[in-house]
Amino acid sequence: MNTQNIYFKGLLAALSISVVINLNAGNPERAGQAGATQLLINPYSRSSGMGGANTSYCRGLESQYLNVAGLAHTRKTELQFARTAWLVGSGININTFGFSQRVGETGAIGLGIMALDGGDIPITTEAQPEGGLGTFTPLFMNLGLSYAKGFSDNIFGGITLRVISEQISNVSAKGVAIDAGIQYATGKMDQMHFGITLKNVGPKMSYRGDGMSTQITTLAGYVMSVEQKSQSFEIPSLVNIGVAYDFYLLKDSTGTKKDHRLTASGNFTSNSFTYDQISAGLEYGFRQYLMLRAGYTYEKNITSKANRMTAFTGPSCGLTFELPFGESKKSSFALDYSYRFTNPFSGCHTFGARINL
Repeated sequence: MNTQNIYFKGLLAALSISVVINLNAGNPERAGQAGATQLLINPYSRSSGMGGANTSYCRGLESQYLNVAGLAHTRKTELQFARTAWLVGSGININTFGFSQRVGETGAIGLGIMALDGGDIPITTEAQPEGGLGTFTPLFMNLGLSYAKGFSDNIFGGITLRVISEQISNVSAKGVAIDAGIQYATGKMDQMHFGITLKNVGPKMSYRGDGMSTQITTLAGYVMSVEQKSQSFEIPSLVNIGVAYDFYLLKDSTGTKKDHRLTASGNFTSNSFTYDQISAGLEYGFRQYLMLRAGYTYEKNITSKANRMTAFTGPSCGLTFELPFGESKKSSFALDYSYRFTNPFSGCHTFGARINL
């Protein structure tokens, strides 16, 4: 048995065990007890337009969020930038940048940075609860370094090491997490897709800094600094299991034609700290020039404004315009867009641009 097969079977076994653990560990009563919840935000246009239902066939750098195994499909070099107006009206914006590079015959590496800007917040104290002391800007950031590899023509796997940072002017928290994923394609045209990924597995985090201390005056008149320890918190681990199928709408002499493609996909998410989710999505693609997407994500009580645990109402949509260039027309430049419906707030807009060399 070769080393690649041993590695793949070991990764598959580890993910399968993790699925069993997470399927039994989900507890909605723990909602709000996890930290670093920016790890649950999808900052990319293509997958968010389908509600994250494309776990089984996401491709390139964008798969670093949803299923890192898709990074192995990087042809040569990919650069990508995305900006999200998060919960429009909240003043929060998310910037994401990254690149991936083919290494060797079947491997690829990727680096992605996501930064969440919370806007300017007035500084208040016990003595001045109305502010007037200026403002501060919370900054939430995570950096992912990934490696993915094709073990055969239809089996792909990958792993991501993610560094997490949350900070304001005088308090910060730092942590690390690991993602791992597998994709498998089968059928005459590789039109049947399966995917599984384990995300956000890592040690607990806690806040530290000068903001955790305060000055008190003793009965003897001495001024002392007292530092308080913050409670440590877990990060929101989860498991995604996805499936998809490609339908080719027009046939030629070979029995199929890839000019018009319709992909139906589904995904189950087992969350550790909130309700589990089921997502379904459709993507229509005209060659590699135009792609239209729609998705719906369901969780318990999502249709009840009074009882749901999220601002998202379920639907999402998006599109991509892609322009091939170069002598072989294998390189391309693409513009992506997605919209996620919410109530309250006015939804989430994500704009993206990518160059695939």
